[in-house]
Amino acid sequence: MTTVRARSVVIELGALRLEGLLRVPRGARGLVLFAHRSGSGRLSPRNTYVAQYLSAFRLATFLFDLLTAEEERIDARTGAMRFDVARLTERLAMATAWVRAEPALPDLPLGYFAASTGGAAALAAAARLPYVRAVVCRGGRPDLAGPALAMVRAATLLIVGGHDRQVLALNRAALAQLSGPMRLEVVPGATHLFGEPGALEQVATLAAAWFEQHLCAPAGRPVQREAG
Repeated sequence: MTTVRARSVVIELGALRLEGLLRVPRGARGLVLFAHRSGSGRLSPRNTYVAQYLSAFRLATFLFDLLTAEEERIDARTGAMRFDVARLTERLAMATAWVRAEPALPDLPLGYFAASTGGAAALAAAARLPYVRAVVCRGGRPDLAGPALAMVRAATLLIVGGHDRQVLALNRAALAQLSGPMRLEVVPGATHLFGEPGALEQVATLAAAWFEQHLCAPAGRPVQREAG
């Protein structure tokens, strides 16, 4: 069994406070930051499941809240924050800078695991930060990253449920705009939240394999596109 050290952290940037949970297994080989839409933060059962799964592959994970508690309350009333990709991207970039500067953390290759509109933020941040090596999006909205998609060099895996037809179409269109290593995986029978039996396990398995290949292994893999 892999020994994992877990601790709660608070990123303070001026008046901004973002809470997070950092999990670092012994002999960590990479660090994956989680990005998500509002209402799904560091305590999300789905994110926690994937983070624990990645720990078995000696991948450290950082689950944190992209929005403050007040912003979450505003979004619950208006829905305005969840589609503010610029805000989410900036918060993710801040968190990435924090982990790179944290003296208690080893110098690890960085990747992102994202969901919903967090997928757009992860890809937009990766376009700005060339040291981010791999991105996995679960049921993401990469289309909302706009022109940043063409500048992403990180190896990108898009995972979509087979019954999430509108999001699947958006992901297929976004795939054509990426220029780094890429793949689209469709989980048969799954809907947007991957709540079906075994669906989230498939997501975690695909994510672990992608990070194993593109985050932990040497760079320089060939471009991969969805067949058909």
